[in-house]
Amino acid sequence: MLKFDILVIGSGGAGMQAALVASLQQGLNVALMSKVFPTRSATCCAQGGTNAVLKNADPTDTIEKHTFDTVKGSDFLGDQDAIEFFCEHMPETIRELDYYGVPFSRLESGTIAQRPFGGQSAPRTCYSSDKVGSVILHTLYEQCLKNGVNVLVEWLLLDLVVENDRVTGVVAMDMKTGEIQPIMAKTVVLSTGGAGRMYWLRTTNPFASTGDGMAAALRAGVALKDPEFVQFHPTGLAGTGILMSEACRGEGGYLLNNQGERFMKRYAPEKLELATRDLVSQAIEIEIKEGRGFGEGMQAYVQLDLRHLGREKILERLPQIRDLAITFEGIDPIDQPIPIRPSCHYSMGGIDVTDYRTCGTDLKGLYATGECACLSIHGANRLGGNSTADVVLFGKVAGKAAAEAAKTLDFGSEQKVNELVRQWENSFSSAVARTDGPSVASIRDRLSETMWYNVGVFRKESDMKKATQIIDELIAEYENCVVGDPSKIYNTAFVQYTELGNLLLVAKAVVMGALNRKESRGSHKREDYMNRDDENFLKHTIITKQGSQYKLSYRPVVVTKYQPVERKY
Repeated sequence: MLKFDILVIGSGGAGMQAALVASLQQGLNVALMSKVFPTRSATCCAQGGTNAVLKNADPTDTIEKHTFDTVKGSDFLGDQDAIEFFCEHMPETIRELDYYGVPFSRLESGTIAQRPFGGQSAPRTCYSSDKVGSVILHTLYEQCLKNGVNVLVEWLLLDLVVENDRVTGVVAMDMKTGEIQPIMAKTVVLSTGGAGRMYWLRTTNPFASTGDGMAAALRAGVALKDPEFVQFHPTGLAGTGILMSEACRGEGGYLLNNQGERFMKRYAPEKLELATRDLVSQAIEIEIKEGRGFGEGMQAYVQLDLRHLGREKILERLPQIRDLAITFEGIDPIDQPIPIRPSCHYSMGGIDVTDYRTCGTDLKGLYATGECACLSIHGANRLGGNSTADVVLFGKVAGKAAAEAAKTLDFGSEQKVNELVRQWENSFSSAVARTDGPSVASIRDRLSETMWYNVGVFRKESDMKKATQIIDELIAEYENCVVGDPSKIYNTAFVQYTELGNLLLVAKAVVMGALNRKESRGSHKREDYMNRDDENFLKHTIITKQGSQYKLSYRPVVVTKYQPVERKY
């Protein structure tokens, strides 16, 4: 049986940072488990940059400005004590990444280059061309290997093992052999990413973003916090949802409707294209809804115009954007505008982290970081550049805290984990034996259509009640779902079946939170409650699961310096 002092699940920026920092503690055995090869994790999709107050591009920038920008961007749902901690510790974290060898772009002075991003009052977004996530990921992976982290590649998390109100390990499938394995651990860090694939092709997320950690935590009795706040990135490619980085607008790109008009002047007259993502996404959908888009239905779009930036700037600052536009749309942005439409991009909500100083949860020994976690720093809307910042800082925090706790804990008993292994072996046998029932693809497609049309950029009660009913029906159908492949070795059909189960659990929580939040705030735009309601909803949604029943409660938002005011750009 595999045993590790610290087990980190998920190999994106947060997971790698957690594993790396934990491995720096002497005498501890650290493992990093991932269902994909580590450098293929979702962080590699992050293109634009990472926020930190380095003052390289603007000497007048301050920690307080970054803090207020983040609070304001969150539509005042972010916990201000956690945001202050985040902004204060980001500069040193960027310098550590620089020391590790992340190849940041440079100013002529040799200092790390910084550019403007949406919702920011200063150019504080550190970047590496338009590939910042990829270079951070590769650099951290090198450091993990250097420091002796055990890497389990292509292992799928199935469940957390809980014994005496403490996590004592996990049950996982080694996808290469199909064996369901017990793994004992003194502490576990969940860094499994978001759940954007509940919208299937209408997302910028990779296919691995199926909410595995969120669902496992929910089943283990840990709450999800603010799951209804799903960010839609304004500029996903029209046909595939693939991300066109906010760097496109940060470098000066325009958004145009079918009349050739820069329509953002109607919605954010000062910030224009550099307004927050929720406002820009809503503006694009209004343009399409009112007939000023191109095309019709799900194929409708507006245009992202980079031509005025010139060939040299596009090749230097946005080379990956150009490659993606050519590959997936047949459009060269040097010569033609890019067709874009909002695409599900980020889960602001996630596993309820109750202590941002450790990334600890209410379950002893369990830590969560990255997109699967909710530390309440993003609130109702995340600012661009604050996600890769979140993962590298709080990954470090989680790794250090998990290592310190592991020094004081013993391993749990083998009985509990072995029982759970047998349950999953039985589940596998029964699932792959079924020959009659709905397919994984049919349930997945109906889920994504339900989420896009009923719980998308704009929401209202009748639509979300319909979504609740459909998702309950899909959960029932899932019990008789046909996997279609009885083999054990590399059974990707069973992997997709398991991922679909996770998406259904998380989607139900998203809809429940959204239906009960009768206001508009940040990414959550209610057509039947158009205004923000601080009197009744300046609070976090908390959703727990007991058996098949979901329970909803609320928790106050932490306000320190900044009293909520109307958010204008």
